[in-house]
Amino acid sequence: MPVELVLQNFIDGQFVGTESHIDSYNPSTGEVYAKVPDSGEADVNAAVQAAKAAFPGWSETPAAERSRILNRIADLIETHLEEFAQAESRDQGKPVSLARTVDIPRAVYNFRFFATTILHKTESATYLETMQATNYTVRTPLGVAGLISPWNLPLYLLTWKIAPAIACGNTVVCKPSEMTSVTAWMMCRLLNDAGLPQGVVNVVFGYGPKAGEAIVKHPDVPLVSFTGSTLIGQRITEKSAPHCKKLSLELGGKNPCIIFADADMEKCIPTVVRSSFANQGEVCLCSSRIFVQRSVYQQFLQKFVNATSKIQVGNPADPMTTMGALISKEHLNKVKGYVNLAYEEGATILCGEGKDELKLSDSLKNGYYMLPTVITDVRDSSRCMQEEIFGPVTCVVPFDTEDEVISRANNVKYGLSASLWTQDVSRTMRMCRKLEAGTIWTNCWMVRDLNMPFGGMKASGVGREGFKDSVEFFTEEKTVCIKH
Repeated sequence: MPVELVLQNFIDGQFVGTESHIDSYNPSTGEVYAKVPDSGEADVNAAVQAAKAAFPGWSETPAAERSRILNRIADLIETHLEEFAQAESRDQGKPVSLARTVDIPRAVYNFRFFATTILHKTESATYLETMQATNYTVRTPLGVAGLISPWNLPLYLLTWKIAPAIACGNTVVCKPSEMTSVTAWMMCRLLNDAGLPQGVVNVVFGYGPKAGEAIVKHPDVPLVSFTGSTLIGQRITEKSAPHCKKLSLELGGKNPCIIFADADMEKCIPTVVRSSFANQGEVCLCSSRIFVQRSVYQQFLQKFVNATSKIQVGNPADPMTTMGALISKEHLNKVKGYVNLAYEEGATILCGEGKDELKLSDSLKNGYYMLPTVITDVRDSSRCMQEEIFGPVTCVVPFDTEDEVISRANNVKYGLSASLWTQDVSRTMRMCRKLEAGTIWTNCWMVRDLNMPFGGMKASGVGREGFKDSVEFFTEEKTVCIKH
């Protein structure tokens, strides 16, 4: 089958080719469908130079004009929504319906949100009467921002970085994942039409150790925003340390879902199924450890397994499909390895991998598919309960008391998010203060307000995202004192 697309880097408003390329696979078929630039230090240097040259003009562009251009980018993406949704499905393996209703609309919303909120006042002033002096703060953009985004929500998470960065007056050099680069390349095709000045947004494709590390180490990139694994976050911290760069790191998670006996099961079950297996479980916020109060444990387990077994795995283009393919063959084998480990340790597989038969058409037999899998009778010390699996696997275990479950939920190195299911408001307030997680949902999941901080504790990262936090990250606050 011939390769459909050959991508190019986007530098200084122009598409620029490279000598070598990386094969990008369609996870649903296992076939190569795009060639992605294998960029290196020279490509990154050219992108940084373009961004640096564009910075003075863009940083002095009035906020209202920056806002207008961001809204125009949003309009153009929305106009091509179906094209983006189809591409994201081929890129990442998710159902087209999910990309159409969640990923691409959220990318559009990212631009519109920051286009609007950047017009809000972010400065303050005080008058020191005894000294007859006025103190005020001003916020100024820092320069070239390095933005490195992951493969699981390609356009959504990339635009979540680009929008606040350029809204605040910075220019950017971006590196999407080499496995899911097509939607970023498609977005680049719209930027000139939106009226964005050349060099404001530059996108360099390629591997992390080559292109990504060149961005992180570049002396003219004073800040880096990264979403990805904790291991790579640690490396970015080390490599950027000599330059004292500002860092925003949104890293891994091993998120607990805690269900008390008074939970509304009719609302709880469908939401927890979604929080466990949305996007094939390839979401950093997915519930991978489910703690259920013992008095309702068997009741929950029966309903949860029954609902999970109804998830339709298959062709992402089929409107009836609710789970597509995992990102790669290597990742599929890794996720299956955790299920095998649990089995070897004496755990019980209630449904999914190793328990049920996965039926696929001949056209999908080489794709990277896996049934959603529920595991029980697993110890808290097991790697399945301690490590981020990042796939359609969740462990369900019982608990007795509030203090017990808090201790067990916190007994991992991660602290990204948690979810609670209870009708007891007092319990919710107690739990939220004690759970070690940056975001805690009660009786819901993935309800997001971009005005609110988002980020993790412990090994789940440093820094926060959200309007106020993004403005603080992408600008430098200065205090000015004027003596009268």
